[in-house]
Amino acid sequence: MQKPLPIVDPGTQPYWDALKERKLLLKSCKDCHKPHFYPRELCPHCYSDNLEWVEASGDGEIYSFTTVHRAAGPAFADEVPYVVALVALSEGPRMMTRITGDPDVVKIGLRVHVSFENAGEGMVLPFFSIC
Repeated sequence: MQKPLPIVDPGTQPYWDALKERKLLLKSCKDCHKPHFYPRELCPHCYSDNLEWVEASGDGEIYSFTTVHRAAGPAFADEVPYVVALVALSEGPRMMTRITGDPDVVKIGLRVHVSFENAGEGMVLPFFSIC
């Protein structure tokens, strides 16, 4: 069974294209100078539409996580257990993602770095691995 893939729209196309090039992009506000994630058309801090794409370092730390022992559906059944985490990026925003590697060593505060996983149909997803 195939896993569901993200829906790409014109507003997020640059993000998905950059992932294919192994780059993690964030939207950043040119007015208040704060980056944010997930990509959107208005800055969630000051509501400006004066935004640009900036490349993130890919570094962060685990802010929160859960270890999934019961698959979200048949497409994920062969991957349990796996870790879904909220990663605080070094640039400030938090993003929900998967942590690769041994689920038993994951804990809050661990440093992580982005890795890029092929998801099929030309789609690449940002996962994180422990440094």
